Amino acid sequence: MSLVKLEYIWLDGYKPTQSLRSKTKIEKDFSGKLEDLPNWSFDGSSTEQAPGGSSDCVLKPVYVVKDPQRKNAFLVMCEVLSAGGVPHPSNGRALIQDDDNDFWFGFEQEYFLWNRDTNRPLGFPVGGYPAPQGPYYCSVGANNSYGRHIVEEHLDACIEAGLNVEGINAEVAAGQWEFQIFAKGAKQAGDEIWIARYLLERIGEKYGVSINWHCKPLGALDWNGSGMHANFSNDVLRTCGSKETYEKICEAFRPVVKEHIDVYGADNHLRLTGKHETASILDFSYGISDRGASIRIPLATVERGWKGYLEDRRPNSAADPYKVAAVIIKTVKSAVI
Repeated sequence: MSLVKLEYIWLDGYKPTQSLRSKTKIEKDFSGKLEDLPNWSFDGSSTEQAPGGSSDCVLKPVYVVKDPQRKNAFLVMCEVLSAGGVPHPSNGRALIQDDDNDFWFGFEQEYFLWNRDTNRPLGFPVGGYPAPQGPYYCSVGANNSYGRHIVEEHLDACIEAGLNVEGINAEVAAGQWEFQIFAKGAKQAGDEIWIARYLLERIGEKYGVSINWHCKPLGALDWNGSGMHANFSNDVLRTCGSKETYEKICEAFRPVVKEHIDVYGADNHLRLTGKHETASILDFSYGISDRGASIRIPLATVERGWKGYLEDRRPNSAADPYKVAAVIIKTVKSAVI
């Protein structure tokens, strides 16, 4: 008989941006299979998810991977249910209509490594600024690259956990980085992004460095914000071979801009300005290989004869990938093809 540590992870009910929560459950001889994980309860009154007089909420395990940083341990991503067993209003995963996993998602998750003492990104001197952005993107060397030890440890942890991480790179601003996650199935893509975020937060604890997910933590200064670009496809996009079909799907996004922006992350008006590789939050556009458009049609998709995927560049770094995927799926399905 062996004891196993199960880290139940969920999203709280804070608005406008939810945060990760977790607690450890000890079990005997866990098989490692999702179906053998029991539901568990927590105090929702402490997470903005229930009143104090009726505070129980339920954690329903939906995805499990090995915990690469603890002995005999697993990470368990959970949906939150109300006491009656229905999805809690804060449960974005339950909104995803993709039971057949027809939709594939690749999320590009940007973030800043943040010095808690100076309240600035790593690489920013006390009381000042580093050289203007330019040399930091995909940089090498101590003059331009900050926090690589944290990023490399996170990459190893993601791989050891079995997440489908596809790469990392230093981003345009000093102290800014990105990792990419891909999954065939919208729910799993969201599960893996949240577990990867959890691992990064926990590694940051080890070094006393916080992770800043805000889309524009440096305000209106001439530094790039952080996004979570959503690359997506379904069978139609992957096989249609039709420019007209792609244009009809893109046009389906035009009348529902507000519905998308509402779940694409708080304070996105600070990031979507038309500058720094973004489209204006007031506009909607799409174009081939256009990183200044709302939706980019990748050149590779066109070169393959209009078979591939689209990239919605509007979701920001703090957005919930579940809610992003849910609204994209809804809009793509609404297109009259």
